[in-house]
Amino acid sequence: MHRTAVITGAGSGVGQAIALALAKQDWEVALVGRREAALRETVKLAGKQSPNLLVCPCDIGDANAVGRMAKRVLTEFKEVEVLVNAAGTNAPKRALEVLSLEDYHAMIQTNLSGAYYCVQAFLPQMRARQSGTIINIVSDAGKQASPKAGPAYVMSKFGLAGLTQSINAEERGNGVRACAIFPGDIDTPLLEKRPNPPTAEARARMLQSEEVAECALLAIHLPPRAIVEEILIRPR
Repeated sequence: MHRTAVITGAGSGVGQAIALALAKQDWEVALVGRREAALRETVKLAGKQSPNLLVCPCDIGDANAVGRMAKRVLTEFKEVEVLVNAAGTNAPKRALEVLSLEDYHAMIQTNLSGAYYCVQAFLPQMRARQSGTIINIVSDAGKQASPKAGPAYVMSKFGLAGLTQSINAEERGNGVRACAIFPGDIDTPLLEKRPNPPTAEARARMLQSEEVAECALLAIHLPPRAIVEEILIRPR
């Protein structure tokens, strides 16, 4: 396996946890996210592994920006074995009654279209090499809608689950596999965008980003002939 990875949403939460876990195993990792300062913080947290990290500020909801990012990464790394789509967003006013068109489009662009743009940017070199793993961090909202998540978030996550299935349906013959991870509540900065952010006590009962990262590492480190297509993980 070529130990190179691209991770979106790498400035916080699950994306950051996966990036740090791979860096600890001496992977070369491209950190992708909108905020360069947050990506620099991930580099700082990597400590002595920080030279293995490439900071790539990018709005993944912009297809042209993704194209430029992918060109830079492939110039630096030559090839990418693993793509992790961990970027995601929501909005405080998320219910059907109050959801704005602007917030709806922002969620679809980041949570679904952004992942699609990244897949299309890195899939051709995986296909040509007959090797690659794509991890999509979905949500248990991609299994069952709930008022807590809101319709735009739910729609984007159902779509991301469908993208994962499509990759496996079309690309397994080309040596490319995909895994959709469906976490329940995770203690991440995204919780601050809830209409009523949970208390510290409630957060302590939730999944931690590092626990979801372990699921991603399981899917990444499986022998190439094996695919874990879905992982549903919730707090105990």
